[in-house]
Amino acid sequence: MLFWLLWRVWFYIMIALPILVMFPFLVLSILSERGYTYFFAMARIWAKFILFSMGFYYKVETIQGLEPNKSYMIVANHTSMTDIMLMLAVVKSPFVFVGKKELVSIPLFGFFYKRTCILVDRNDAHSRRAVFESAQNRLSRGLSVCIFPEGGVPYDESIILDTFKDGAFRLAIEHQIPIVPISFGDNKKRLSYTFFSGSPGLMRVKIHEHLETKGKTLDDRKAIKEEVHQIIYKQLVAFDA
Repeated sequence: MLFWLLWRVWFYIMIALPILVMFPFLVLSILSERGYTYFFAMARIWAKFILFSMGFYYKVETIQGLEPNKSYMIVANHTSMTDIMLMLAVVKSPFVFVGKKELVSIPLFGFFYKRTCILVDRNDAHSRRAVFESAQNRLSRGLSVCIFPEGGVPYDESIILDTFKDGAFRLAIEHQIPIVPISFGDNKKRLSYTFFSGSPGLMRVKIHEHLETKGKTLDDRKAIKEEVHQIIYKQLVAFDA
């Protein structure tokens, strides 16, 4: 029990430490929209520092890479507190997260999260509509958008991949941008939301072939959502085989 307690405390210290060290530069980078690429570069340093300090190392299999200066809708399974860090570590092209408004309350992290991510309150229809407007602004600047389409981490950790919500696929179709499915194979094992669990080790990642949305309409949303779900689900099963 003591090991797991220290393990979690160490994780939170590692989240805060690089933010404190880089704080002045992070603040400067969010003063204008043009500074986001610098913020993103520092966020990737933050993410890799946390993964390394926790004893995590990752192996990425890329079927189709992301082209520079092109916008994408990036989606992945959501099982761990490390999903954000691993996504930042493996995707080099600047993107913004669409995430839960509740994370704003996290000390220090929430300060930058609020100012750089697209926040959604899933219980507020107006908030969900505002996401589309914010995404339009970011995509027009050549950024990509990242959404975990399960909408949160399933409470039941035996669930391999929960049902996907529509938002990511609606956005991708409306903006006619490719969808990039990514499978995280080991994050739940490494650091799940179960407090007394986790261990250092390998985190496997697969970046799948992109799904084009050009010429697609919202009538195709359900079929595309199910196709992406199957791609990630089958890979997660293969990881565990």
